[in-house]
Amino acid sequence: DGSYYVGITNDIVRRLYEHNSSRDEKSYTYRLRPVYLVFYQEAPDPNQAIALEKQIKGWTRKKKEALIKRNWEKFKELAACQNDSHFKNFVRQNE
Repeated sequence: DGSYYVGITNDIVRRLYEHNSSRDEKSYTYRLRPVYLVFYQEAPDPNQAIALEKQIKGWTRKKKEALIKRNWEKFKELAACQNDSHFKNFVRQNE
């Protein structure tokens, strides 16, 4: 369906195999197969991996795509606060 699945593992090859060969129809990725690896990031410890996973899951699709493509300029742009109440946006509106 073109969505991006975000997860953590200590064995990336095994995990990718599991996603693509699972017989569990209740599995999230079962209906999305085949699953392809488009990005990975190593973390020094499991707690950091979990925190990074949670952070990325909250990002927009465009921000995830900038990360996948390693487009750091676009990533930086998308990471900037876009809320009307943010001081940069508030100043622009009231100039």
